[in-house]
Amino acid sequence: MATCPRGCTPAVRLCQKLNRLKTLDDDMMATSLKRCLSTLDLTLLGVGGMVGSGLYVLTGTVAKEMVGPAVIISFLFAGIASLLAAFCYAEFGARIPKTGSAYMFTYVSVGEIWAFLIGWNVILENMIGGAAVARAWSGYLDSIFNHTIQNFTETHIMQWNVPFLAHYPDLLAAGILIVASFFISFGVQVSSYLNHIFSTISMAVIVFILIFGFMLAEPVNWSQKEGGFAPFGLSGILAGSATCFYAFVGFDVIASSSEEAKNPQKAVPIATAISLGLATAAYILVSTVLTLIVPWHTLDPNSALADAFFRRGYSWAGIIVAVGSICAMNTVLLCNLFSLPRIVYAMAEDGLFFSVFARVNPVTKVPVIAILVFGFLMACMALIFDLEALVQFLSIGTLLAYTFVAASIIVLRFQPERPSDKGTASTSPNPNAFPSPAPSESQTIAEDSGELKQYESFSDKLQLVERQKTRERRGVGQLKAYWEPYLDKLLGDCEPGEVVAFCVLTLIVTSVSFCVVLEFGEKQLQLPLWSYTMLLVIFSLAFIVSLALIWVHEPQANTKTFQVPLVPLTPGVSIIFNVFLMMKLSLLTWIRFTVWIAIGLFVYFGYGIWHSKEGLRALQPKDMAARYVVLPSGSLVETVQPVQPEGQVDSSPHPTSPPTAPPAEDYTGKR
Repeated sequence: MATCPRGCTPAVRLCQKLNRLKTLDDDMMATSLKRCLSTLDLTLLGVGGMVGSGLYVLTGTVAKEMVGPAVIISFLFAGIASLLAAFCYAEFGARIPKTGSAYMFTYVSVGEIWAFLIGWNVILENMIGGAAVARAWSGYLDSIFNHTIQNFTETHIMQWNVPFLAHYPDLLAAGILIVASFFISFGVQVSSYLNHIFSTISMAVIVFILIFGFMLAEPVNWSQKEGGFAPFGLSGILAGSATCFYAFVGFDVIASSSEEAKNPQKAVPIATAISLGLATAAYILVSTVLTLIVPWHTLDPNSALADAFFRRGYSWAGIIVAVGSICAMNTVLLCNLFSLPRIVYAMAEDGLFFSVFARVNPVTKVPVIAILVFGFLMACMALIFDLEALVQFLSIGTLLAYTFVAASIIVLRFQPERPSDKGTASTSPNPNAFPSPAPSESQTIAEDSGELKQYESFSDKLQLVERQKTRERRGVGQLKAYWEPYLDKLLGDCEPGEVVAFCVLTLIVTSVSFCVVLEFGEKQLQLPLWSYTMLLVIFSLAFIVSLALIWVHEPQANTKTFQVPLVPLTPGVSIIFNVFLMMKLSLLTWIRFTVWIAIGLFVYFGYGIWHSKEGLRALQPKDMAARYVVLPSGSLVETVQPVQPEGQVDSSPHPTSPPTAPPAEDYTGKR
């Protein structure tokens, strides 16, 4: 092995620190939180996180301005795209039932720095999402009372004209966040109980809208007289799908709650599937009713459903819809305040964020300090920032988290399992894992007939080594037996999982390149048609070849928990779809994202990297390794020595080693 030139060792050590993986304990169910959530609780949390203000506002906006009655197809496409990401979250939530969601999933499969950045962005996304919903809740309630609250605040309290800030402080939005944070700090059961109440009312109102709405439906509103079913064509449907995709953001609250679920292995996948199915059905059916009650081009984007019933002469129905809208917004608000402190808690528990946020109240079994502090920060954002300024920055962190979770699924599926420091936890893969422990003497030198055989010559030993290599190639992350004759010369020398990790990186790079050319190639970059087409073909082929190279390797055979189907295709499609949506975001959003990332790196290198528990674990006494040496007589002699990190040479003597052990056979295993 080539030696590292002078001066590169600090860089190598830094790289190892940045990419170290989280070590999981043997008992995945052990937690300082309270496991009390059932499948129904998780399902209602997921429904509450997805079916909120979008059902009452987004449906009318997309139908009038982008799609028309074909908004139902846009929601169907968006629901399918969301299902790809939801599959990935469901597998991780069932396999690793720990709080932290995308942060935790990235930490156990990709590396520490990437996990921190994902968690850092998810924190901001939840803060912005909660503040935006609180502003929408306040504005909707204020509109019912003819903007009395706004007029009173501007007249008797204060108002200002500052870019990106609201015209007046929204005391109602800030107040509802503080009150909600106070209730959530009482414990997960109180939060679940409140969510049950608001979700039940919201779903009852949705059922009322569907029944009464179909009674008022007029099919003529879909006729050519009113513009037809799809007045904006296929391009409008696809553009509407990209917007409708954000309506389903919120299902990750289920994965965030897996550490508080009674049976996360079964509850998380079931709750994810049911909640996403219910949300998709609700959006499609409500959109159908809305565009059949009144012509789509006459909808009020701000309060489409309530206005539709008012215009048909049923003002009492409009009031019921308004009550349902308020309750739906409450569920989204609770979900944001519920998941945000748990992500902060997970990062603090790992030492990457300030340890004060890892304190769990011994009575309520929730991180009270994290709940109250970040609830207060969220209230401050809702108090002073404008709703539009908040929404503009709402999507990029979520899409980035979806992308990394999808990539982590591929990495986790094709990486060999590694033993933890406390045992053999089968949930934290590492491409640099130690080989499995050496077999016993009877296993090592047994023939296929089951009889023991004495080593008689060096050629016998070579045959044994070749047989072992053949068996090892069937391991996780290695080439499948069928493809060995064709690809062994090209990929046979790679470590298990090494090719897959490189292909996952290629998937992300080619997805970004393809989407950049597709989105900006003709207008901003002004590429000639031949160049535009050639680049799309090249990046498409690179994407497909990367998927194929991943597929020819052996995956993990885990049948105990839910697994994403059609890996690597399902997460691969999810990656390219998420990247495409990120390319649709404005330049100002990317600038804000860059600034937030810079702040996060300052926090990580100033605090997280020095207090990381994985870093402290590496400073503990080294583990011992058992080394089996084959003597000329055919017997095995065991030696014990400490495992040394790469780049270090162990010069200490080994008293248990035989003085004259020939280098014939050498098996090393962690114990």
